[in-house]
Amino acid sequence: MAETKRIESQIKDKRLVEVRRREIVRAAVDLFIRKGFHKTTVREIAQKFGMSIGTLYEYIRTKEDILYLVCDYIHSNVRDKVRPSLTVTGNSIDTLKKAIYTYFTIIHEMQDYVLFLYQETKSLSHEARKYIFRAEEEMTQIFEEILIQGVDEGSFSIDRRDVNIITHNIMVIGHMWAFRRWMLQKNYTLERYIETQTKLILSALTTGTKSSR
Repeated sequence: MAETKRIESQIKDKRLVEVRRREIVRAAVDLFIRKGFHKTTVREIAQKFGMSIGTLYEYIRTKEDILYLVCDYIHSNVRDKVRPSLTVTGNSIDTLKKAIYTYFTIIHEMQDYVLFLYQETKSLSHEARKYIFRAEEEMTQIFEEILIQGVDEGSFSIDRRDVNIITHNIMVIGHMWAFRRWMLQKNYTLERYIETQTKLILSALTTGTKSSR
């Protein structure tokens, strides 16, 4: 698991800090999406959250800290929900279907956050971006494990050297539901989008194998 960037806080109660920071994240994202990261002030975030700017600074040091927490919130939610849903020792095709369904559903639930992440990751410091990129790698590794198992058991006909790029394709297809939503959601429900994309992914993976479905 990627090591979380340490953000100093004047509050000693770690549980309270975690709760307050999640609330700050929710307040900040609404403003960041509407106004953009750079045009949003810490004072506006504090006002939306319902606390003084002085109290807000007890939980974070800078506006970039809030941006980092937003990015970390997205990745930790996706990772922590997808990983427990999998049984990698089971049938790899069914495992992949389940992983795709869980992953795409979470992206749907957090689509504003995902869109924001694409827009503003560039505003993070070099150190914070490195953490976010490591978190992305953790997610691709979940799908890599499934694909490698499928190749080894003969369910997937792809070359092992292509596993990494295919996992990145799956990640981007999930994100596409968020950043192309104004077009896709005119013609697709989430369920139909997941079903269609899963069929396309499995078709590419299983062409020429006996496990093709």
